[in-house]
Amino acid sequence: MMRLLLGLLLLGHLMVVTHGNPILEAPETVTGPWKGDVNIPCTYSPLQGYTQVFVRWLVERGSDPVTIFLRDSSGDHIQQAKYRGRIHINHEVLGDVSLQLKTLEMDDRSHYTCEVTWQTLDGNQLVRDEIIELRVQKLPVSKPTVTTGGGYGFTVLQGMRTSLQCQAHGSPPISYVWYKEQTDNPEPIKVATLSTLLFKPAVLADTGSYFCTAKGRVGYEQRSDIVKFVVKDSSKPNKTNTEAPTTMQSPLERKGLPIFAVIIISFLCCMVVFITAYVILCRKTSQQDHIYEVARLHPSEAKNSGETMRVAIFKSGCSSKEPATRTLGNDSSDEPCLDQQYQIITQINAPPG
Repeated sequence: MMRLLLGLLLLGHLMVVTHGNPILEAPETVTGPWKGDVNIPCTYSPLQGYTQVFVRWLVERGSDPVTIFLRDSSGDHIQQAKYRGRIHINHEVLGDVSLQLKTLEMDDRSHYTCEVTWQTLDGNQLVRDEIIELRVQKLPVSKPTVTTGGGYGFTVLQGMRTSLQCQAHGSPPISYVWYKEQTDNPEPIKVATLSTLLFKPAVLADTGSYFCTAKGRVGYEQRSDIVKFVVKDSSKPNKTNTEAPTTMQSPLERKGLPIFAVIIISFLCCMVVFITAYVILCRKTSQQDHIYEVARLHPSEAKNSGETMRVAIFKSGCSSKEPATRTLGNDSSDEPCLDQQYQIITQINAPPG
């Protein structure tokens, strides 16, 4: 009974000591590709009252681990010449001290230790570490995928600068070859030996079906899916419907205006035509209503048969004080609008003798 009580007290003490302390998190094993890059994760959650002061990465060489990286208040330090230019420790995110190792060799297989030291508010230091096993494998190349550069898609306009990119995973180096299928020959033609097929610029002749192949240090050559690359003539309008329309469409409808907008515009056009015609008609009627004719007979000129008579036409703009009746034989005229007189020559037949 006494032993059980002592065990519970010790467990409670350990829980109190470890409660609220930073905890490192890392996987037990990580596998990287031969001649490739790998990331060995090591993270912790930052806690108030704990300040990171040291970060160390060690690698097992023989019986004793060897420090290959140290981060302190003065900066980052790579301790082994073999790893210079090959390792990088993340410092952009607080709590992430993962190790990035480039260009893996087979002798990089080992056990790596991630060690972090914190200082508490009372001046004490807390150390935590995790051991991760790194495995290096010669990975065969994966099936390559084809994407487009710049996000333009597989259909572009003539004259644009774009590219097709082939990407595969595996142990480098990986060699790429681009092929274009022919319409009159079952054998495709080789167009490039790089991972990126560049069109600068794209022309109509570039339209066709393409695929790429990838081959690594180990394994077999892999082939991508066929992609259809289309280059459109920029001088021709795009045709969204290949069939001829059954009905004629107005220019407004072809531009995609709603039907109610077409109706409103047509109605306004009809109103403008109607109002214009009405104004012209009213103007002509008004001019005819304000014109009257007064014929004057000149007896002295009517004696001879076949002589002409003069008829004067006056506008209604004359004075309203003009007498209602006039003597046809009177040659004198006192109309105020005599300067607006127009003359029409008509033929008068003489009376029978």
